[in-house]
Amino acid sequence: MEYKDYYEILGVKRDATEAEIKSAYRKLARKYHPDVNKTKEAESKFKDINEAYEVLGDKQKRQRYDSLGSNWQGGQSYTPPPGFEQFGFGGGQGGTYQSFNFNGQDLGGFSDFFSSLFGDMMSGGAGRTQGMNFGGFDFANAGAQQRTTSRRRTQQQPKAENLDVTMNLNITIKDLFDQKPITVKFNNIERCTKCSGNGGYCSECGGTGFKSEPKSIKVKLPANITEGQKVRIKGEGKSDSYGRKGDLYLIINIKDKEYEVNGSDLTKEIEITPPEAVLGCKKDIETLHGKIGIKIPPRTSSGQALRLKNLGLPKKEGGYGNLNAKIKIIIPKNLSDKQIELYKKIAEL
Repeated sequence: MEYKDYYEILGVKRDATEAEIKSAYRKLARKYHPDVNKTKEAESKFKDINEAYEVLGDKQKRQRYDSLGSNWQGGQSYTPPPGFEQFGFGGGQGGTYQSFNFNGQDLGGFSDFFSSLFGDMMSGGAGRTQGMNFGGFDFANAGAQQRTTSRRRTQQQPKAENLDVTMNLNITIKDLFDQKPITVKFNNIERCTKCSGNGGYCSECGGTGFKSEPKSIKVKLPANITEGQKVRIKGEGKSDSYGRKGDLYLIINIKDKEYEVNGSDLTKEIEITPPEAVLGCKKDIETLHGKIGIKIPPRTSSGQALRLKNLGLPKKEGGYGNLNAKIKIIIPKNLSDKQIELYKKIAEL
């Protein structure tokens, strides 16, 4: 499921006061109320706004949400904290069903993300927007209307795949070349053992039902790792009340300002001036293997590449790929009058 940034949805900072959150909600609710705003996106945005306020406008829910940390971004892949996979809205395990209703039109319930975190807390009380009226617009039926079921919750062990955690890992070309273990930092989310995840007045988890603690591990990446590849770290996922541990999956993102990568081959731009391109020159360049000197032949065009063998990344079968020195012709910014005159003469020829 996707992580929802409720602060971003309401357009407030993470340290916003209750008054600021309420004010932002009222303005947005008035703007996107489906009876007022007839655009296609209004209904979807209004649901997101109400869901965000249901969390940030409630002290206990906000505290639980904030305990996830501030490193998430809206749209990122998100896995629920351990144990919360069993909370649902109107599903096979009972609980509370939350829906939005506008003039008799049912627009569906809260998101799966909300359900995974707050399903155990939605057992009573009316929706936050019930009975509110702003500027003559009646919001009495615009908020979340709750109806509960009495089905008994059955005890089920969570499936092993629900304990897995997936996150992005940004690495550089030098990380791949050095072949040294990389330090991976992340928030380790565990269900609170003191209150068994029930929250309330728990001094251990602060009433959130789970704890989020920073953790770091050393990971050695394969020599032939590629962009988008997924690496599995066994036993570093979430744990459940049965003592089982999931796995951590790292999705590789290669972020490097200096090199482009294609398998074990690399490409690096080499800047030269127009006279150097015409007449040829020698250049000292930095590579992963150290500084080397290369000879650029006369009449070299911009975009032309010189292949430098065995100066790329390690290959799976042994040896190294190639480094392509891609020529980029640049014009110096501080040209003298004499230099400009010489360029004019060249142009006349």
